[in-house]
Amino acid sequence: MRNKNILLTLGLLVVIALVVAGCQSAPTTVEVTRQVEVTRVVEVTPAVPPPPVVEIPFLDVFLASGHANASDEPFKHWDAATPPVVPGACARCHTSAGYIDYLTNGKAADVPAPAGTLACQTCHNDKTMSLTSVTFPSGKVVNTTEDGEARCMTCHQGRESKVSIDKQINDTFKITDVDAQVPPIKDANGKDVKFGFRNVHYFAAGATLYGSQAQMGYEYDGKAYDPKFRHVTEFDTCVACHDQHSLKVRVEKCAECHANVKTVDDLKDNRLNGSLEDYNGNGDTKEGIYYELQGLQDVLYSSIQAYAAEVAGAPIVYDGSAYPYFFTADKDGKIAKDDKGNNVSYGKWTARLLKAAYNYQVSVKDPGAFTHNAKYIIELLYDSTADLSTKLSKPVDMAKLRRDDAGHFAGNTQPFRNWDTAGMVPAGCAKCHSAGGLPQFIANNGTTYLTGTGSLGITGVVAQPPANGFMCSTCHDTANFPKLLAVTSVPFPSGAKLTFSTEKDDKGNLKPVDANLCIECHQGRESTASVNAALKGLEADVVDPKIGFKNIHYFAAGATLFGDAAKGAYQFDGQAYAGQNTEHPLNQCTQCHDVHALTVKIDGCAGCHTEVKGVEDLQKIRMDKTDYNGNGDTTEGIFEELSAMRDKLYAVIQAYAEKQGTPIVYSAASYPYYFVDMDKDGKPDKDDKGANIRYNAWTPRLLESAYNYQYSLKDPGAFAHNPKYIIQIVYDAIANLDKAGVAGMTRP
Repeated sequence: MRNKNILLTLGLLVVIALVVAGCQSAPTTVEVTRQVEVTRVVEVTPAVPPPPVVEIPFLDVFLASGHANASDEPFKHWDAATPPVVPGACARCHTSAGYIDYLTNGKAADVPAPAGTLACQTCHNDKTMSLTSVTFPSGKVVNTTEDGEARCMTCHQGRESKVSIDKQINDTFKITDVDAQVPPIKDANGKDVKFGFRNVHYFAAGATLYGSQAQMGYEYDGKAYDPKFRHVTEFDTCVACHDQHSLKVRVEKCAECHANVKTVDDLKDNRLNGSLEDYNGNGDTKEGIYYELQGLQDVLYSSIQAYAAEVAGAPIVYDGSAYPYFFTADKDGKIAKDDKGNNVSYGKWTARLLKAAYNYQVSVKDPGAFTHNAKYIIELLYDSTADLSTKLSKPVDMAKLRRDDAGHFAGNTQPFRNWDTAGMVPAGCAKCHSAGGLPQFIANNGTTYLTGTGSLGITGVVAQPPANGFMCSTCHDTANFPKLLAVTSVPFPSGAKLTFSTEKDDKGNLKPVDANLCIECHQGRESTASVNAALKGLEADVVDPKIGFKNIHYFAAGATLFGDAAKGAYQFDGQAYAGQNTEHPLNQCTQCHDVHALTVKIDGCAGCHTEVKGVEDLQKIRMDKTDYNGNGDTTEGIFEELSAMRDKLYAVIQAYAEKQGTPIVYSAASYPYYFVDMDKDGKPDKDDKGANIRYNAWTPRLLESAYNYQYSLKDPGAFAHNPKYIIQIVYDAIANLDKAGVAGMTRP
């Protein structure tokens, strides 16, 4: 309505203006004021709710950790630097930006200081979450998809290695005398560069964990070292044992198996059944592995001080809290001071001293080394001590110390390291030379069989990764720990299925016996059947190039114990052989051997054999008064009876081979054990490349006897396991080559 009135008013004003204009004789200008009502539109922005508060998981826990402690030296060290930057080499692990830059570009750039601490995005980004490979300072690469390991080990790996130590010694300073003082050299700018200590850096837990696979420690040439320490499957990575945000040890998880563990300090009292040696030589094999390690550190430090004073020419002292850690000692054994009151860094380094001091530092700069990989660190400490000791006026009594573990847990030895280059232990070997092969073989009802070529076939197990010895799960049922895997029947290379089991359950099935687990592996890899298959159709005394030596393998104690039932040795047609040794009251593996240390239970022997005080005394025992070897001595131990017969067998093997035209020599430590010895100097002949020439003139008869000689040696306890059987197979092997050779001897 209001709008209509406005329009009417405007219309009247227009009409009046026209009338007036028409009545006037002259033009007149009329001002018309138009009133226009304008409606104002105001846009009102609706109320916007505040953004939701995003809660970052574990933030408080992370902020309380060492990785987020801005006041700590690892993050503030460069704040006062000139210029104030964190160098790229340091920024890689001491700044969040540097870590991400390193993973993105392969090298971290300098980062302005103060750079702050690590942050959530340091580890939570596309690069880190997909990280599966770590390159260590040695250049060695570890590929791993195990939870979190690569992220952690990118920094927790140290900054030095055997490679960098050797480079300084051999390339930079070109040292030829490892005990001589080293003069300075000039750098590119003409400044003096002194030969000195190299610091591994701090908390290199990842490198400790992976041992020889990372090669952080100074590994002495010719020595073998443990690779990654395998604890148990569930606790085998960094984050399985450490909370990745707080960095604290998951002590409550340790306590699930280690009932004595209530705090982190309690871990120092732990030692596994695979580490039962007296490493530090103090006579205590019950103390925690931490203290074994500590004892070896003390021995090495004493050796370092003795060597520095005697050989290098200046006393030395260590201070783990003051860089560069090793200093010249004054007459009171404290750090010497210069005229300005500053610590005097040690300046009398020799190459030998550097190697040992570096390993000492490696052992102390990872405070968790005793859990990360105690065996690797023990090996480094032992070898460093042994090396220094060769130059001391009062050498360390190395006989009291121990470097290696019992065979099943000696991960640094050939039975476990043979496949490192290949990367996998083949199925035929994995059953006994890996941590996971045996349980897989048992779970799959695996068996052994003779192939058409006479070699051993194995089913039920596939190739396995190399291990650093057995794990608990190798023999124990982890779901019912500590119960052992149940075995009631064991297949042998001959095709026989044997068992120690004698009792049956209420269903009439044999009950498993622990000793059956032992003979799954301690059975050898050959037998009478495989030797016969290899020699089938060949004439006894005719050399045939198709014949190769058949090796029983090592420690075939199970086959020896079962004798004729296993037919592990070569049994000659027409002869009778002793079966399972049940004459002795203790006739099972676990009755005579400690299942972890593998040592003989001497106390069990001494109950009847009062003269037995140590393992060597077992060799003095004899079963009767028969003079088996024909030397007229019926008081010597059965071990000596057998040894004399074995010596005779070797003599007739050599005589037969020479008569055939190709002299032979045996080397117990060199595969394939038998070699050509044309010059008869008692050593293997060499080819044009310097390699031993393996024996190549086998006849079937020679192979049969040579096989038994090897068998008698490769079970060093054969004289106790089944003396009658082992004497029979040696006696028959002698007669096979020389019937007159057994004159005066007696066959059981």
